[in-house]
Amino acid sequence: MKLIYQGKEVGITNPEADTAIELFGDSITASQNKIIACRCNNEIRSLDYKFEEGDNVELIDLTDDDGMKVYIRGVLYLMAMAFHELYPEAMLIINYQLFNAMFCEIDNGTITEEMISNVKRRMQELVAEDLPITKKEMTREEAVDFYNRERTLRGILQLENPLKNEVSLYFCKDYFNYFFGVMPISTRFMNLFDIEIHKNGFIVRYPDKHNPKVIGDFKDNRKFLATLQEYDDIFEVMNIRTTYQVNKLIENGKSKDLILMAEALQEKKIAEIADKILNRQGVRMVLIAGPSSSGKTTFAKRLGMQLRVNGLKPVTIGTDNYFVERKDNPKDENGEYDFETIDALDLGLFNDNLTRLINGETIEIPTFDFKVGTKVFDGKKMSLAKDEVLIIEGIHCLNDRLTSSIPADEKFKIYISDLTVLNIDYFNKISTTDTRLVRRIVRDYNYRGYSALETLKRWPSVNAGERKNIFPYQEEADIMYNSSLIYEHGVLGKYAIPLLDAIPNTEREYSEARRLSCFLKYFTPIENENIIPNNSLLREFIGGSVFDY
Repeated sequence: MKLIYQGKEVGITNPEADTAIELFGDSITASQNKIIACRCNNEIRSLDYKFEEGDNVELIDLTDDDGMKVYIRGVLYLMAMAFHELYPEAMLIINYQLFNAMFCEIDNGTITEEMISNVKRRMQELVAEDLPITKKEMTREEAVDFYNRERTLRGILQLENPLKNEVSLYFCKDYFNYFFGVMPISTRFMNLFDIEIHKNGFIVRYPDKHNPKVIGDFKDNRKFLATLQEYDDIFEVMNIRTTYQVNKLIENGKSKDLILMAEALQEKKIAEIADKILNRQGVRMVLIAGPSSSGKTTFAKRLGMQLRVNGLKPVTIGTDNYFVERKDNPKDENGEYDFETIDALDLGLFNDNLTRLINGETIEIPTFDFKVGTKVFDGKKMSLAKDEVLIIEGIHCLNDRLTSSIPADEKFKIYISDLTVLNIDYFNKISTTDTRLVRRIVRDYNYRGYSALETLKRWPSVNAGERKNIFPYQEEADIMYNSSLIYEHGVLGKYAIPLLDAIPNTEREYSEARRLSCFLKYFTPIENENIIPNNSLLREFIGGSVFDY
């Protein structure tokens, strides 16, 4: 058998060796960073996946995004297994991803230090035991018999997915569970973790892919977690915690109620923000920042309408016209112009203009000529009346350097993101990053002429910019706005799945496309989009908005 291994053709002479762990065990052991899985024909596979003639194989470690996802999945499986052995009655919920940690809760009890200590010790014992984790697949008929016999909810949601012909579970000793995606092949791989009480639950900590040999730093982002928990509490009261519950509402003809409820919640939150801005005396500037595809543009427009209701007239000023001269623009580590760094902006001129505006003066707004790389002053004037408030939207809006000349009490900062609180089931969370990526895929295809493949290729650099310029400042916000819509996956999936499925396995992004496509197929489609309001934030991505973009 011949394989393409790490870009080179190799011949396999041992007919009994046909998996990565058998063929490349020495390389896996000697690797500087932990090898956790492999990429076979651009699809993520476990290290015990059986290769075939001509397969293109690449080992992946924890510095790879997919590798880190496999590792985190393994640590959570380990934690769930330890809880099941020690506290089988505990209703465990894996809730939110925080900074290098996953926040979890027990739905039917209280977390104690003793409990966490016992679970951590058992997890360490499981690692030392080097227990195999094996994937077993069943037909739907076999799965029905299995669940009737076992009387468990672990993985049962798969039976509700009409597009799944088989049901899969990961077994370790007598424990089994379903986790969406590839799992490590043994408990020994998850030797680096920590678990500790946090708020009303606990966090499971793991390495950062940028430094995978140590447990990553954890930042207690209190405002971020409080926003997630607020929405989690709202949907818990409504008995909507998982995709199963959302799907049942849609299948029972309750799509309209679901959509109108979600939209009413967003409008209520926007109105509350407008009231807070009005009630804080002296605010002259509203700053809005958030990661890609959070819906910042629609949010700013809807907030503007609510401010008008409160007697404040919004006036926008953009930062795109305040770039430094091209010759002065900083460069990145590759010698290319870095247009995302805050130092690419003419902060001196921008702050001077802001100060003069707030002081009642008239300023001349520049226009940046991107072809030439210079600012042009063509006589465009701007002033700010007493009943007007500046609206500024951009990646650096929470960084005080952007508006350093403006007193803090004259600024109101808003962080917006799609903070998904819905879970596939109690053990499989929906990544907020995945939801934003799906939004962007749909929008890029509809309005920017980019294929799903092009969007996936750009996404890592987009994420890198967010980690550098947005996420470190999110706790500086006066308020956080959650732009997630509990029904959006049932709408976005219809657009995104065909685009993702069109990406061939010859592309490196194939594995990510397939993962997202499989994930979206868990959601029952919402066929009638006429019930989605024309001012909905979702319209920014699927079209039909009353707003101009």
